[in-house]
Amino acid sequence: MGTTQLKMLQVLLLLTFTEICAAQNDITISVFTVTSKSMTVQWKGPTGASSYKITATPKNSSKYPVFAQFSGNSVMGSVNSLSPNTLYTVQLEAMDNALNVLSSALTEETTAPEVPSIIKAYSKRSDSITVEFTEVSGATSYILRAESDDFFSETPVSGSPGTVVNLQPTTDYILSVMSVNSGGRSQPSYPVKVKTVVIAPMMNTSSPSNDTILVTWPPVEHAVLYTLCIIRQGSSSRLKLNTTDTMVTFDDLEAGITYCIKGMAWDSEGRTGDDTTVCQITRPPSTDVTVQVTGMGRSLGITVYWLPAQGAENYLALTSNAQNCTATVNSYCYITPVDCGQNHSVVVTAYNKAGPSSPSQPADYITYPCPPENSWVEEPTAGNCSLVWDEVPMVEYYMAFIKRDDGTEMSCNTTETTCPFFCMCGYTYLTSVFPYNQGGSSPYSHVRNYTTIPCCPQGVTIKLVSADTLEIMWSPVKGAELYETTAKQTNDVIHCNDTAPVCALSDLRCNTAYSVTVTPCSELRGCNRTCTPHTHETAPCSPEILNMTQTNNSTYRVLITNPNTRNTNYTITAIGRYNTHACQTRNSSCEITELPCGSLYEVTAVATTAVGRSLPGFSKPLETGPCCPMFVNVSQVTQAMTNVTWSPGRGARSYITTLTSSRGYAKCHTLDTHCLMGCITCSTNYSVNLEAISSTGHKSECKYHGFSSSPCCPTGVKLYRRANNSLRVYWRSLGRQIHNHTVELYGTGANYTCIAAAGSTYCDIQEETCGDVYTVLAAPVGQNGIKVNFCQPRTYSVPCPGSNAGMVISRGRRSLN
Repeated sequence: MGTTQLKMLQVLLLLTFTEICAAQNDITISVFTVTSKSMTVQWKGPTGASSYKITATPKNSSKYPVFAQFSGNSVMGSVNSLSPNTLYTVQLEAMDNALNVLSSALTEETTAPEVPSIIKAYSKRSDSITVEFTEVSGATSYILRAESDDFFSETPVSGSPGTVVNLQPTTDYILSVMSVNSGGRSQPSYPVKVKTVVIAPMMNTSSPSNDTILVTWPPVEHAVLYTLCIIRQGSSSRLKLNTTDTMVTFDDLEAGITYCIKGMAWDSEGRTGDDTTVCQITRPPSTDVTVQVTGMGRSLGITVYWLPAQGAENYLALTSNAQNCTATVNSYCYITPVDCGQNHSVVVTAYNKAGPSSPSQPADYITYPCPPENSWVEEPTAGNCSLVWDEVPMVEYYMAFIKRDDGTEMSCNTTETTCPFFCMCGYTYLTSVFPYNQGGSSPYSHVRNYTTIPCCPQGVTIKLVSADTLEIMWSPVKGAELYETTAKQTNDVIHCNDTAPVCALSDLRCNTAYSVTVTPCSELRGCNRTCTPHTHETAPCSPEILNMTQTNNSTYRVLITNPNTRNTNYTITAIGRYNTHACQTRNSSCEITELPCGSLYEVTAVATTAVGRSLPGFSKPLETGPCCPMFVNVSQVTQAMTNVTWSPGRGARSYITTLTSSRGYAKCHTLDTHCLMGCITCSTNYSVNLEAISSTGHKSECKYHGFSSSPCCPTGVKLYRRANNSLRVYWRSLGRQIHNHTVELYGTGANYTCIAAAGSTYCDIQEETCGDVYTVLAAPVGQNGIKVNFCQPRTYSVPCPGSNAGMVISRGRRSLN
């Protein structure tokens, strides 16, 4: 908005228009403006008016009226030389050329009060000027006008003094004052020129330390000097100083106290400008600190205490490992969690708006020691245990607690990292270690379980329940969940695992000394391998029958294995249908005697030691040889054939009869008790053997008296006639033996007999008649004097003398008679 427009708006707002409409001739009049000694009206007159006359008559005063006349073309006019603050009746008359009044109109208005005068005008603030003026009668208010090259303002005030605001610092202004009543405003008073003062310095304050305040400000335009005054809050003492700098430090102040600093600038005319006041608190003083280590449940913390610091609004406690806590009202705070086993310090810094105080002196603290990370129980020998743990830093001593599962407790106080204690087998021990230092005890400890190995069982008994099985029994022991029973022999280990205090170990080697150990085991601790073994031998091994040999008719040698290495008796038993025979030996053979021929036995062998008897070995059948026939008869049927007969042998089903000589043998195998045997050599001594064979092929060899075959029948038998009418029978003898021979001639007319001495190969017979046919039989005579009766006869026809040789006509067969 322009200056002119602003002025018009202010005039229109202050003017009061009064309009009176004349009923006659249609003429109107209104007051446009008034001053202390003038009044301007405007009108609208009738047509034909050549002039207008305005008359202002004081209404309540004896003063004379004042008038003025204007031409007919005028629509506005002023009446001057009026009295200030007076109510006037204003009459407008429209006149023609003859000065006749055509019409008229009236209005009333009061003139403005008198013009006041400025007594004094001055600037105490950079944005305002205060004006002191004379007050006039009838004024209801006043208007202060301020003008500069680019500024115009009118400020209504109720009286003197009045202040114009919203001005620029260090700027020249023309000021005047006008009085105002209901009629309007007076003319401006005589103007005065006044310059506004400098602005106050824009102070920034801080407290670099708890006993100083630093004040800085940007330079103030047109200022040549600055005045600062510092006042302690709650005190009347103050410190004032002048400076041309834009920075001032106030020192030797009290920590944590609020100070107010008032600042102002001076211009070159020696005038002070605005003043401004800022308040600044100094930093709080440092405080004294104490630390207490506390346990909050399973969390470890510290409580930091301090003395309240003057002027502090809040506090920060900071540890050397960068943990912190804060407080505003309380003089303590908690830091949690903190690590165990720490050696740190804590400082407390007080804060207010100025900043932090100097940190307090560090307060050292040691937290509870940490529990050992690892703890364990060592048991180098049974019953001698030691609770061992890792060394913990910052520990003065340890308290170790050991509780057995039956409620028994023990403890030790030590500076070492081990605690020996007696640990009985079969128990579970709960162990814990609490380190101590000046901060106290660790609030918790790892609880470790240690279970000792189960106790070795007592009353172990081992019994041989069968040849390859040992039954082991023992008393139950505490802590054992499982029993591992082993029978060990060299590289052979037999296992038996059971929860019951009894175990059977079977399939053991016979005749073996086993080291039997009952090992109690638990799932937590394992097995007790220190238990004493017990030695027990198994039953002897069963002997096996290797061979059974008949040594004579009633004795059999039984050959057995000897599988046992220790003193062992072997009993061999032959069990038959009607009787039993046995023999004993410590070696690998034994003879069973008096076994009848032709019998069937089951033969078994059993070993016996001090431990017990073995299982019987596999049995083998023993069939004694069939009984030999009581007698054997051999009779010769022909020169080359014999008939052998014998009595039945018990147990024999077949027989083999053998006639054996140096010149050969004859054999016959038959189911009968006789046998016809050929291929017999005459004049030979034979041994007579008979094998009785059972149905299973078992044989008995039977020997009998020898048999001599009959002398051999001569061969080449010839009949010759001799000159002296005698007949000569000639033959060739076979065999090595020399026998007498008998020669028999049987003719149709006569029969002749001749005996030849042993060694002789012919025999002469005196013939009585010639020309007969003869049957010639030459046969040897045995030693028993009996003639061999199965030699072959021959038939000859012997002619009468004149022929030297007989002629064989036929060869006869032997006669069985």
